[in-house]
Amino acid sequence: MGDKKPYVSIIVIQLIYTGLYVISKAALDEGLSTFIFIFYRQLASTTLLVPLTIIFERKSISRLSFCLSLKIFLHALIGITFSLNVYNGGLKYTSATVGSAVTNSVPVITFFLALLMGMETLKLRSLPGISKILGVGICLAGVITIALYTGPHLKPLIKYHPFGHKNNASDGSLHSKENWIKGTLLLITANSAWSFWIVLQGWLLKEYPSKLQFTAIESVFSAIQSFLVALAFERDISRWKLRLDMGLLAIAYCGFIVTGVSFYLQSWCIDKRGPVFLAMSTPLSLAFTMLCSSFLLGEEIPLGSVLGGILMVGGLYSVLWGKSKEENKCQSSKESTKECEEDKEVTPTDYQV
Repeated sequence: MGDKKPYVSIIVIQLIYTGLYVISKAALDEGLSTFIFIFYRQLASTTLLVPLTIIFERKSISRLSFCLSLKIFLHALIGITFSLNVYNGGLKYTSATVGSAVTNSVPVITFFLALLMGMETLKLRSLPGISKILGVGICLAGVITIALYTGPHLKPLIKYHPFGHKNNASDGSLHSKENWIKGTLLLITANSAWSFWIVLQGWLLKEYPSKLQFTAIESVFSAIQSFLVALAFERDISRWKLRLDMGLLAIAYCGFIVTGVSFYLQSWCIDKRGPVFLAMSTPLSLAFTMLCSSFLLGEEIPLGSVLGGILMVGGLYSVLWGKSKEENKCQSSKESTKECEEDKEVTPTDYQV
């Protein structure tokens, strides 16, 4: 059973992320403000992480200098507050399937940014190097396909949809071609900010190595930032009230299940089998999301989203294959430890959504 635990874990992780896309989409379609959603989500994660930090690391909590506090504040602003608000804006204009499909671009974008910043290597004369650059191109083709090509729609197999009765019949204008392209671009922008956050995180963790404390501090900062953003855009007090509806479920699910359960399982999987093993499972959430969004939300999935998602998965695997081959070559040829470690400082697979 021990050998099966990592495989069970990655399935659970991808099911949790499937729930993230589907439940968030349902809540947004019911009228939950994207800005208020992010604030309450970050507030929920803060109420989870801060007590855990105090319980498990109260004896080792490090002081923050003003300079480091400012760095972490800006880091949270880019990768959490900005990224999540823009992402949910894009999700509102598209679909849960597109949100899941575009997530496959995160490792590829991370690799590209790390390459631009000199934190990754690319040998164009080698097969792994060609595979990496080809993966970036295929991923870009997937984004263009989702944004510009709709094609025929794959209709749901059942007529009753628990979470889709309020939105699908009346949202033709929301899912117009212009809004669809806008939503796709917003999703890519959000994922680019998240990828930049991943690249910068490697440097910040060298200054503040405790991951639990670091995550808790960023959660507090992002909750404050999200509150100010929501306050600026949502002045109607009635929109802030929580009710027993899909919005409350989405807030609790994202704040506690995604932050608490999935982040722990991801760390466990990376520790047991490595980051590539975890990243290779990412396309599972796309397949799960297509099924769940069709059955639960009643979404008609455009053929362009399916084709674009397949291209993104292909680009992801191409980059991961090239990265894996280079690392294996580095180990087998017994190059200097320093050179190998420098090449592994930022990989396109060390990410959490």
